[in-house]
Amino acid sequence: MRFPHAFAPFVFQGLMMLKTTVLNAAHRALHARMVDFGGWDMPLHYGSQIGEHHAVRRDAGMFDVSHMCAVDATGSDARTFLRRLLANNVDKLKLPGKALYSAMLNESGGVVDDLIVYCLDDASYRIVINAGTTDKDLQWMSARLRDWRLDVTLAPLKGAREAGMIAVQGPNARAKVWTSLPEIKSVTENLPPFFGARILSSAYGELFVATTGYTGEDGLEITLSAAQTEKLWNALLETGVKPCGLGARDTLRLEAGMNLYGQDMDEQVSPLDAGLAWCADLASGRDFVGRSALLAQGQSHAFLGLKLLEKGVLRAHQKVRTAQGEGEITSGSFSPTLEVAIALARLPLGVTAGERAEVEIRGKWLPVEVVKPPFVRGGVKK
Repeated sequence: MRFPHAFAPFVFQGLMMLKTTVLNAAHRALHARMVDFGGWDMPLHYGSQIGEHHAVRRDAGMFDVSHMCAVDATGSDARTFLRRLLANNVDKLKLPGKALYSAMLNESGGVVDDLIVYCLDDASYRIVINAGTTDKDLQWMSARLRDWRLDVTLAPLKGAREAGMIAVQGPNARAKVWTSLPEIKSVTENLPPFFGARILSSAYGELFVATTGYTGEDGLEITLSAAQTEKLWNALLETGVKPCGLGARDTLRLEAGMNLYGQDMDEQVSPLDAGLAWCADLASGRDFVGRSALLAQGQSHAFLGLKLLEKGVLRAHQKVRTAQGEGEITSGSFSPTLEVAIALARLPLGVTAGERAEVEIRGKWLPVEVVKPPFVRGGVKK
């Protein structure tokens, strides 16, 4: 689940100079526990991480995601640029207002970043990249643009001083947003879950509203001017939307089987080995960066979920022992919805859902069930 940090204001925390979003004062007013998240001063929770998790699964919660980076790609060659840059096929975006999840690969087939691209029109696209990889991603995209000599302009939105983003997630998310923004209901009530977007006028100025999210629940991600962001945040609070921090965001995305860059994938990991083969378009014959490597290497690991069958905690880098050999957990945590420990893991090919395996926890091998993610989606236990 987005703006470049170069434009963000700063706060001091000890000797560390941290970047802040436009909602930093609002988080502190709510007594959030603030932490250093990749150089950003961000809320971990507002008192109860589990309570925030349940609010999103059962009602509606909201996250400050203003630290993420949005890049507008415009020009007559914008679609051509994205067709060559991304593993997924941007040609699937046949109409404005549609969105696509993709990986951006290096020549070896490793994941430079995962991202979402929105079609604004045939010559305009918005690319939303991860906060922690902003500089690297912009350098990579700019270098490819120079190599290919295409008519495209890359323009990052100007960060926390000028824009904010609030992600409202949960079964009642849209209804509660409409209480604060009744003027957008007629347009957004028919947007498809996860892959729709519109630019709208509102009492809070121009909004970029998308149905994408990082929790497995329905909802709206709203980008608006920095001057209006805290006003909307407070209006949503008044409707009963619960503020949620990074802790709940992580357990929610893990239950939904959604990858975290830097843990479940990185520049040394192929999307085929990170459970992302569905967003690497190898069938169309379209050439893109990393395609030749994917075809040459193929898939070398299965990417599956684990449920711990005894008491304990599953964490990244724990060893997994299967009948086909050893694997490793990439992300793990306690699932508040399932009330068991769960994990995503890279396992030997041939391991399938329904099998039993073992995980090493503090020198002991404990039994786990291998499952196909997601663990929870749309509030439903899988």
